[in-house]
Amino acid sequence: MIEKSIRVVADLRSQRFLGASLNVVSMAAALAKKTGVTVEALIVGPPESACAAFDEAASECAAHGADLVVKITASDPLAARADLFAEALARFVEAHGAALMLFPLNDFMRETAARLAVERNAGLVADCEALSLLDGRFVADCPSWGGRIMARIGFADGQSEGYVTVNPTAFERMEGKASAFAPVTVFDAGELSAVPGLRLLASRPEKREKGGLTDAEIVVAGGAGMGSPEGFSRLRELAAALSGQLGATRPPVLNHWIDEERLIGQTGKSVAPKLLISAGTSGAVQYTAGIAEAQSIVAINRDKNAPIFETADVGIVADAVSFVSVLAAKVKAATLKRLAENVCEPDTAEPGAAGGPGRIVEKLRTARSWSLADLAQATGQTPEFLAQVEKDEVTPPVSFLLRLARALDVDPSAFLGSEAMGRMEDEREKAYTRRTENYSYETLTPGAEKEHLRAFLITIEPKKAHKPVDYKHEGEEFVYVLEGELELTLAGKPLVLKPFESRHFNSLTPHKLRSLSDSVTRCLVMLYTP
Repeated sequence: MIEKSIRVVADLRSQRFLGASLNVVSMAAALAKKTGVTVEALIVGPPESACAAFDEAASECAAHGADLVVKITASDPLAARADLFAEALARFVEAHGAALMLFPLNDFMRETAARLAVERNAGLVADCEALSLLDGRFVADCPSWGGRIMARIGFADGQSEGYVTVNPTAFERMEGKASAFAPVTVFDAGELSAVPGLRLLASRPEKREKGGLTDAEIVVAGGAGMGSPEGFSRLRELAAALSGQLGATRPPVLNHWIDEERLIGQTGKSVAPKLLISAGTSGAVQYTAGIAEAQSIVAINRDKNAPIFETADVGIVADAVSFVSVLAAKVKAATLKRLAENVCEPDTAEPGAAGGPGRIVEKLRTARSWSLADLAQATGQTPEFLAQVEKDEVTPPVSFLLRLARALDVDPSAFLGSEAMGRMEDEREKAYTRRTENYSYETLTPGAEKEHLRAFLITIEPKKAHKPVDYKHEGEEFVYVLEGELELTLAGKPLVLKPFESRHFNSLTPHKLRSLSDSVTRCLVMLYTP
């Protein structure tokens, strides 16, 4: 049976919700043209007769096809509560007669529609993706069996009243006509009887952050297939490595792996990125409705028959957690290597910048948002030593840079290429004759710079430290005092060595040397590095 009008409940709680409502108004207007009925936009609002937000919404509804706009008020201010909205709408229907009423699909309107259907003892169709007229009655196409099929649902024979929640992203909003006009009427629902025990504690405007999920060019979304909070955290790493935004289907939200504001789909947000990576998602219609505008979709699921592959441009049949973990590691390594290579380029250096590896180390550290303490923990060095490395005050051994590469998940060639190595070897050779004002090096094994075993004659100025901080490196070290008195500190414990005394130790033990004499202290140092 064709009714005289189609009613659309417009959601005025935020601009985003109003936009979704206009999609449904547009759809209803297109359907009305085919059936010869009118479109009424119902706005449940506060009791004031003049409201700028309402006036704007009424104009928008008219521009998108509404033939009549009805403002529904009550004696007391209407808080955004589904029980109050449902009762106000029920009184409107009782006063103005039954009709088909559509609601933009979101959690609030879903509850409002359900309460209203119960109050009116009428049918409710949920999650409608398409609405049409068939044999003189309205029928709705809705996802069923987890989104694998679309079910066509209609109201029972003889029903002149029905309620439908409509997915607003399933319909393209028609271009608004600024010149369109629709008369506005006001319906006073009177005094409403709130559900006992319920009260609104607080409400606040929805924040729309620029550069958030809905505006992102790259989105990484995960579903139940990520398995656990730990598995879902791999997606966070991938999103961060790609400088993208993280989203999710309903199961991760329900399991509290991610905040609800990151939900994508019918009852969440719609995204339109250039690249969407969808991992562990089955591809239910409720989710795919929110990703329809993505330019390129890469889907990862172990089930080769998952519906998500019908939507995807690239499909990968694999365990989502394992694949994402490997992909995140590869992306991070490639990103850091590219950064390091850019830093190594001569034309990218700032005027006067040091040509040693320190600048590269600092760039790699800051790219990971690590502090010196974080890097020290990851590499087994002290923050003080790392600060000196970054300032090119000391030249780090190759073993340290290899350890640094492992810590940062970057290919060592990023900063150990032939040009960088050449610069570093030049610096190391210079360092063999002098490093600081407090001491000097003289190599006793010339030409053995790249060999495992090397010997040095170290001269330390009176009462001066060899280095201001503890130092450690891979391999072994042997110290033999030739002249003066030497304080050797190993792991924080000082040891005094006099002429002809020696000590052999693992050079991974933090160590430093200091002259205790009033004259210079000379010692023979043998280094063995892997």
